[in-house]
Amino acid sequence: MFKKVLIANRGEIAIRVIRACQELNISTVAVYSQADKDSLHVKLADEAVCIGPPPALKSYLNGPSIISAAEITGAEAVHPGYGFLAENPSFVEMCEAVGLTFIGPSAEAMQLLGDKAKAKELLRKAGLPVIPGSEGIVNDKKEALEIAGEIGFPVIVKAAAGGGGKGMRIVQTKEDLLNQIQLARAEANSAFGNGSIYIEKYLDEPRHIEVQVLADQHGNIIHLGERDCSIQRRHQKLIEEAPSPALDSEMRAKLGEMAVKAARASNYLNAGTFEFLLDKNGNFYFMEANTRLQVEHPVTEMVTGIDIVKTQILIAAGEKIPFTQEEVKLNGHSIEFRINAEDPDNNFLPRAGKITGLCLPGGIGVRVDACVYQGWEIPPYYDSLIAKLIVWGRDREEAIERGKRALGEFTVEGVPTTIPFHLQVLNNAFFLKGEVYTNFLARRILNE
Repeated sequence: MFKKVLIANRGEIAIRVIRACQELNISTVAVYSQADKDSLHVKLADEAVCIGPPPALKSYLNGPSIISAAEITGAEAVHPGYGFLAENPSFVEMCEAVGLTFIGPSAEAMQLLGDKAKAKELLRKAGLPVIPGSEGIVNDKKEALEIAGEIGFPVIVKAAAGGGGKGMRIVQTKEDLLNQIQLARAEANSAFGNGSIYIEKYLDEPRHIEVQVLADQHGNIIHLGERDCSIQRRHQKLIEEAPSPALDSEMRAKLGEMAVKAARASNYLNAGTFEFLLDKNGNFYFMEANTRLQVEHPVTEMVTGIDIVKTQILIAAGEKIPFTQEEVKLNGHSIEFRINAEDPDNNFLPRAGKITGLCLPGGIGVRVDACVYQGWEIPPYYDSLIAKLIVWGRDREEAIERGKRALGEFTVEGVPTTIPFHLQVLNNAFFLKGEVYTNFLARRILNE
């Protein structure tokens, strides 16, 4: 087992990894930008190293600085969290070149699955159902028009690299296709340095269902059930739950088998997620893979009792997954609410500022993964996520009521947050019935 791990991240996910390391008696090294010198992850780690000025490109995306921090502190492994360098195969290779263990998949698997078009083609050949569309990257206007004509409008144009809704455009007509492709290419190139796009059939009112997998170096691959991530705005998730209210035990087993097959086909190692769309007729289609820990991993932990981050570390250290597929049992229901420093009444505009008052909820079945404290100044340079509220109940109804109670207790003063928005969703009749889909907010909430 490692004696010291460097966490190449910030915010709540850095704290989450620090806590897992502490339970494994592993010393931790935090890295931070000049803007984060007073952040909570810096205070909780055993050691902390400043890696650069506030902009992410000069700090949290600066691979050589992070490698140097690991070397001068004697860290043996690096946990990337999510975002920043978590899905960067070049960073994995940099770690390996200096003898650092990267707590995640191989650079090869990351590169393969990180290109959504290539991943889709690989898993189609492995027998997984995929959404009708282009077989790989679309390179010219004529090809784009032909593909869209074959599969029929509406279609969705997607960036081959990256995620988070960037480089994604829904196109309703042939006349608008080429313009939207140009916009998607420009946005993808700006966000990921890669303007490649592909085209898929746009499914109306699909559910976004993802499956958590774990794979060790001994050939063991298991899944931990699914998460329903259909509550999104601008293709970014806001509320996630496990298990999905749309699946029965037969569908759940089928989907889990698909995810394990996908992991095996891509020679996957460590923790990862395979994401699917579920249409109105109960058909699953593979969408993409996330070669890292997900923001929403806590809902899976709450219903399985399995610590995914500790398991990641064990796998990276060469150990076997400490449980079998048969031992994975789903118990109750869990919902996660992303608490962002955003103004829901102003198109979810992010807001930096000082936390002047704070009251975190508690009680049975309530978990808060947060990086906030009273008096902390939220820097304007990074993602607006400041906390995650995760609730558990014996069933979905109890989890919803517990969520309402906990959100009512959750007080953040000094900046607007998404807390009032979450309460609005929990009081929506369609959400209460479990009738959700990826464009749910636009149709059921934001137009109220």
